Amino acid sequence: PKPLVYVKDTIPCLSLQPAKCGYVIILMALYWCTECIPLAVTALLPVILFPMMGIMESSEVCIQYLKDSNMLFIGGLLVAIAVEHWNLHRRIALKVLLIVGVKPSLLMIGFMGTTAFLSMWISNTASTAMMLPIANAVLQQLCDTEANAEERDYNLSSTLVSKIIIKGLDSTGDRSLEAEQRRLKTQQKYLKLTKGMSLSVCYAASIGGTATLTGTTPNVILKGQIDELYPDNGGIINFASWFGFSFPNMVLMLVLSWLWLQFVFLGFNLKKTFGCGTKNDGDREAYQVIKDEYNKLGRMNFAESCVLIIFTLLVLLWFTREPGFIPGWATVLFNKEKTYVTDGTVAILMSSLFFCIPSKWPRCGGTSEDGAPAKAPSPLLTWDIVHEKMPWNILLLLGGGFALAHGSETSGLSKWLGQSLIPLQSIPPFAISILLCLLVATFTECSSNTATTTLFLPILASMVRQDIHPLYVMFPCTISASLAFMLPVATPPNAIAFSYGNLKVMDMAKTGFILNFVGVITINIAINTWGVAMFQLNTFPSWANATPDVH
Repeated sequence: PKPLVYVKDTIPCLSLQPAKCGYVIILMALYWCTECIPLAVTALLPVILFPMMGIMESSEVCIQYLKDSNMLFIGGLLVAIAVEHWNLHRRIALKVLLIVGVKPSLLMIGFMGTTAFLSMWISNTASTAMMLPIANAVLQQLCDTEANAEERDYNLSSTLVSKIIIKGLDSTGDRSLEAEQRRLKTQQKYLKLTKGMSLSVCYAASIGGTATLTGTTPNVILKGQIDELYPDNGGIINFASWFGFSFPNMVLMLVLSWLWLQFVFLGFNLKKTFGCGTKNDGDREAYQVIKDEYNKLGRMNFAESCVLIIFTLLVLLWFTREPGFIPGWATVLFNKEKTYVTDGTVAILMSSLFFCIPSKWPRCGGTSEDGAPAKAPSPLLTWDIVHEKMPWNILLLLGGGFALAHGSETSGLSKWLGQSLIPLQSIPPFAISILLCLLVATFTECSSNTATTTLFLPILASMVRQDIHPLYVMFPCTISASLAFMLPVATPPNAIAFSYGNLKVMDMAKTGFILNFVGVITINIAINTWGVAMFQLNTFPSWANATPDVH
């Protein structure tokens, strides 16, 4: 049957095939929101429902679950697993903290910057789980040192008071009450600071993940959806182009978040919070805590050095594959006629080296303690480690999103949605972008960012008007899916911070509510300024006119 039936030549009515696909999307959205079955199992529903409903053949559905974007994600995850396994991320974090110092404001921006940087390359959850114990240890040391200093002051005062008592002036009760009030005030101050530091780390993890293509799953989903829906896009989204747009936006969001957290939890007493040029005993002892933790790591060993070299090479190859302003190495060597080599190719190439390079410097003719020939050292990564740490469910979620996108095109649902939204043509594009970003940011508070992006992107693609570039709406909404700042259940970093920082739900909700608006505004400023220049968003691209071939 034809996908659309027109009544009175104006109102498009939904026919059978698009309605079936719409039913699958609504069912999956319901399951993803309620998590009545695992998210990955929900992502497999198109494999069952699309063939049974006659929307797509089974072979056509199943091929959507392992595309180039999945390979890119696997390669990025393998690098992250290697970095975590050899504790390279901890060494980087502690070194940065030794540089920025332990004054409250500097400490907060140090933790936020380090967490954001790590989240660009490893999972947001792992970076939060690593940074929060360090933050708590440093703050506890600061609190204990200040309490000890006040106790010394109190003991000194007590000595003076005892001399006064001898002279007949008894004020012991007042002094004890004053000491107790000071102690409670110190505890309250550090409780508030701990809350602020915990929130700063989990927020920085979510913000940092938006800066790179492999930083968080929604980013990879957008690339996959664009390649699926617009196969002639010429690789408009790659590692370099994503970083060029998103990194400045991430820095801007990070600074504004820091200023807001500074205002809420520390105030703006610059001399007290920055303390430039002043160091007391508490600062020195807290600094020593960080230094001791760094010294425990020892010197960088062979394995850490190899992981760092492979990681650096991977990033360089990603940036130079197709930088945009000059021909990249892939264009010169391989991609003269077609795009043979992609970011996924590079990711798998470099990550496979972890299974080939030994974790210790190779030695010839060595023997073990019992005189037997020494065993060959294990590689940097073994499959057992990967099998344990790889989030396989995310790969199925990615595939489920690609299957939904392809099903929407094949069934005609995308065309129906696009024609149903013709009345929106009277709304300015920037207003549409802001409203949709707010909708996605709200939805992601009660659903995973992966499920949110997977659900919304095919719908957003079909909403694109003939005068709006597809990326103008899809790019901001993808980043908005990572703005889960209000609820502990919204994202794993929030849940970890909630367990560490003596936080109440209202603390997170009040702070995160403002940050959600700040994030949406920042993203839309970015897309309307340097985003327009980078992706030529002020003109409708020719590749967006042709929809994917429907088989």
